[in-house]
Amino acid sequence: MKRDDREAAAPARISSLTRLLARRRVALGFAAGAAAMLLARPTPTTLAVGAAVAFAGELFRLWAAGHLEKGREVTVSGPYRLTRHPLYAGSAVMGIGLAIAAASVIVAAMIAAYLGLTLAAAIRSEEAHLTEKFGAAYPAYRRGLGPQVSRRFSMRRALRNREHRAMLGLLAALALLSWKAL
Repeated sequence: MKRDDREAAAPARISSLTRLLARRRVALGFAAGAAAMLLARPTPTTLAVGAAVAFAGELFRLWAAGHLEKGREVTVSGPYRLTRHPLYAGSAVMGIGLAIAAASVIVAAMIAAYLGLTLAAAIRSEEAHLTEKFGAAYPAYRRGLGPQVSRRFSMRRALRNREHRAMLGLLAALALLSWKAL
């Protein structure tokens, strides 16, 4: 085994702050969301544009969740061919959409800080876990050398991966922003 492979297969050291941010990102998101709602200044135009962008992010997440076999394998089909973390990429696009909908520079900065901190922590934590769980297969996948397994999108798989929760959260946020715009 080459030195790069041995280093890549070794469990990554994750700080306790990184672990905390990764584990608590949903709860932190609710707290940040409440503060963002207070500061948001949505208009019908920003709501329409922001909702379109946010739904594009959710559709990307849905596509990813419909290909993911969580905890069973390193997924390489669907959007996983494009990026290692399509769920997080979709979340970032959703965040951009919600920032547009909120029509507030302060809210946009809060969303950027929240996503930057929590998604970076989640990615580091997840990659360490996947390297530990799958050994050298995960670092090989990261370098684009993993087996190319193709599967069809499955809504049942997306539901099993609880993607409906993200959709409901997005709908709730947009409903609150719509109410505030009135």
